[in-house]
Amino acid sequence: MSLAEFFKRRLVSSELEEQINRIGKPIGSLGYDPWGYNNDTLKIGYAITREIYEKYFRVEVDGIDRIPAEGPVLIIANHSGQLPIDGLLIGFALASRKDRPRIPRAMIERFFPTVPYLGNLLNQFGGVLGDPVNCAKILANDEAVIVFPEGIRGSGKLYRDRYQLKRFGNGFMHLAMKYNATVVPVGVVGCEETIPALANIKPLARLLGLPYFPLAAPVVLPAKVHICVGEPMFFDNDDIPEEQVTARVELVKAAVGEMIKKGLNQRKRIF
Repeated sequence: MSLAEFFKRRLVSSELEEQINRIGKPIGSLGYDPWGYNNDTLKIGYAITREIYEKYFRVEVDGIDRIPAEGPVLIIANHSGQLPIDGLLIGFALASRKDRPRIPRAMIERFFPTVPYLGNLLNQFGGVLGDPVNCAKILANDEAVIVFPEGIRGSGKLYRDRYQLKRFGNGFMHLAMKYNATVVPVGVVGCEETIPALANIKPLARLLGLPYFPLAAPVVLPAKVHICVGEPMFFDNDDIPEEQVTARVELVKAAVGEMIKKGLNQRKRIF
């Protein structure tokens, strides 16, 4: 018996098996799709994530039904924490909703695939290397994609800069316009406190070839997480100058900022 089969027998109930099979993605004869997604791995990950989601981070979600159940969707969220916990929790919230659940993709930073085993594992859960070509192909396949336009600027921010949005790139807007994708702003509150970073040791980061090397707690703290989903936004594909594309990006950024404020107002305590 393989390790995956062992965990599947121990963790995956028949109910969960049926649920993922119902909403899972088409896969090839070897069990994977073109981006490395695997239904069986997701079932194990789903079972583990549910415990983390409900008992460790005690996630509260507002507005998850605003994310369309079909068609191309860009879920635009703030990036927070040193690990991709935010994407994992958003993805679980959408996959576990009662009405028309959906398994989204998540764009992951380029350095995660360089970590042994982690890159392959994230791919099997639905993560995809954060590249415009990958994102375009996924949207053309009518899928939902979680995107963090702050990129490294967001995940590597220090604790003193928590919940201050960094610059958004314009790439996601060009894709939204080209593929007629619905844009849904999301604010995540709580992940900033899971692994608070006090400093970035830049010389060590350069030595190791990493985008940053945080001086942070060596554990993931059980901060309570709030996910607030905003109203869907739609943008036409008119031929407009880049300045107007940037203006549209700023509208989305402002909407994400409002969702962050909503989450901060909702939470009663950090832990």
